[in-house]
This record gives sequence, C-alpha cells and structure tokens, in this order.
Amino acid sequence: MPKLPRISGSTAVRVLERLAFYRARQTGSHVVLKKQISGGEIVCVVPLRRELKIGTLSGILRQAQVTPEEFLENL
Repeated sequence: MPKLPRISGSTAVRVLERLAFYRARQTGSHVVLKKQISGGEIVCVVPLRRELKIGTLSGILRQAQVTPEEFLENL
C-alpha cells in the first residue's frame, strides 16, 4: 500500500469528484459526497480541514470504496 500524502479536505473532495462522486450537500465544514452504483449509492463524508490526518484520509477512502492507488493516480 502506498503512503498517503497529507492533503487538505478540499483537495480530497476534488479527487473524489474526478472519481465520479458528486456533492450531495454540505453541513458546516463537512461535505457529503455520493456516487451512484448499480446496487444503490456510496456515501462518504469529508471534513474541510486545512490538513487531513492520514487516518482520517484512510477512513474517507474506506467509506468511498476507493483504493489508495486509485486515489493517488487521480491526485
């Protein structure tokens, strides 16, 4: 597994939007992203922080069902 970089929440949102997610809504400093799949939809929540911790980014990727390699290719 490649090492994940420390990026901002807005950068993470941009990368997920490249991966076919769309902004469903925003509540305060958290953006809810959704992606339509054949069995329903995938929902993930990204906090808009200046710098996301590695564990937080890892959890976002797990929610989004995106591999770290796929995420880094689109970064």
